[in-house]
Amino acid sequence: MPLGLDMEETKLAENNQQNNEQKPQTEAELGRLLQVRRDKLKELQDAGKDPFQIVKYDQTHHTQEIRDNADKLETVLEVGEDGKTITPSREDIPADKIVSIAGRMMSKRVMGKASFANIQDRDGRIQVYVSRNDLGDEAYADFKKMDIGDIVGIKGFVFKTKTGELSVHAYELILLAKSLKPLPEKFHGLTDTEIRYRQRYVDLIMNEDVKETFKKRSAIIREIRNFLAGRDFMEVETPMLVENAGGAAARPFITHYNALDEERKLRISLELYLKRLIVGGMERVFEIGRVFRNEGTDTRHNPEFTLMELYQAYTDYEGMMELTESMFRYLAEKVCGTTQIPYGDNIIDLGKPFERLTMNDAIKKYTGIDFDTIKTDEEAKAIAKERGVEFEDRHTKGDIINLFFEEFCEEKLIQPTFIMDHPLAISPLTKKKPSDPEKVERFELFINTWEMCNAYSELNDPIDQRERFAAQDANAAAGDEEAEHTDEDFLNALEIGMPPTGGIGYGIDRLCMLLTNSAGIRDVLLFPTLKSLDK
Repeated sequence: MPLGLDMEETKLAENNQQNNEQKPQTEAELGRLLQVRRDKLKELQDAGKDPFQIVKYDQTHHTQEIRDNADKLETVLEVGEDGKTITPSREDIPADKIVSIAGRMMSKRVMGKASFANIQDRDGRIQVYVSRNDLGDEAYADFKKMDIGDIVGIKGFVFKTKTGELSVHAYELILLAKSLKPLPEKFHGLTDTEIRYRQRYVDLIMNEDVKETFKKRSAIIREIRNFLAGRDFMEVETPMLVENAGGAAARPFITHYNALDEERKLRISLELYLKRLIVGGMERVFEIGRVFRNEGTDTRHNPEFTLMELYQAYTDYEGMMELTESMFRYLAEKVCGTTQIPYGDNIIDLGKPFERLTMNDAIKKYTGIDFDTIKTDEEAKAIAKERGVEFEDRHTKGDIINLFFEEFCEEKLIQPTFIMDHPLAISPLTKKKPSDPEKVERFELFINTWEMCNAYSELNDPIDQRERFAAQDANAAAGDEEAEHTDEDFLNALEIGMPPTGGIGYGIDRLCMLLTNSAGIRDVLLFPTLKSLDK
């Protein structure tokens, strides 16, 4: 019996080992489980075997490497004349067939002098065979006292069991870190979404599909960089703490910079600084970075999120459409291996040419209303009242066109569709269309009813830009907390001279939702924003 444990605690500890730690039924039972683990740690420490004093472990292989190289690593066990498997001695195993793995013990089956355990590392799980004859009496006794969740290091050789399961036969097994709290019950896993988001570390341990989602997210970001490098873009970094949070319609977070005794805002966009670099002659730049918007949360919005923005000199929004379509197709092929992307009940086809519609044509297609024939704000407001579209007194025809589009069109856009030529009123940083000054050369890409990206032929006329900023200042004065403000340094940059430029911005998180078939943005954020538990 382990020192310091009574019979009831020992029985409880044995149940932990044999039954993969069934969920405690009472607080008292959980308390006893926790105490058993702490007592085991104390026993190890008193015996000079404190796992927390170990500073490193020589890990030579991960589980996937073993599976991928099984033909080279596997030792085929001989069978003696009596029909029993002959276990080779440690000295008989070639050095290049010895593996050293490390990970978390996820299950354990003790059977007298021999046992099996399941070890999980970053790539997956593998079975480990542990015997007293190989480890020795003391080490095997230590193994039997280990708990589910403990982190161990194992050295041995690769073989297949009689049932054909690839396994590691352990010659050495060492406890690297003691788990002082039990994992969720094996068969039901961690299913409470609130706990999953707050304790993502446990979610990643218990739910392999969650880990795969974040591996795919990492691959998406890596392939974005690869694609843009192939098009000669330079990755740059711009400030997060800014005096003027511009480049989008959003309310910023505000903080105080103690050293300067000045108010600062967290950026809501990457746009205005990246355009300064275009002025500086860098021609093709992009940034992948966090931005912050002081707004609510839902399945597609989180107050802090990852944005990709790029700017390319000497092109326009037509060039940006080609780049966007090519990039999304490339990402699907590289990350998912196909351009046919399942999402919910739909198959999103990123392989065929994306549909193109002007915003007015989309409204006409789905409502029958042709805003090209409506000339005044009053006419637009009358149509809005007739169709039950809510608006504010300050809204113009352009604002109402956008409200109609959001109300009647977005939900219809499942397959990739570029919505082009937005109203001037909602696009303060975009070039006007030469053929129609009420519209701008702007598009948004919609997939699965979501806005996936926003792109412009960038406004480079400093006189026009100053007038647009003035209109935004007026909106802010009228109570619009998401309006932009005049940025004098940006205007100064435009006066130095910016070439014709195309730009794109899109949220990485929403793209990850699409390519991983994830229902909500919290499922693709390792640590989503949540209300504090004590509030």
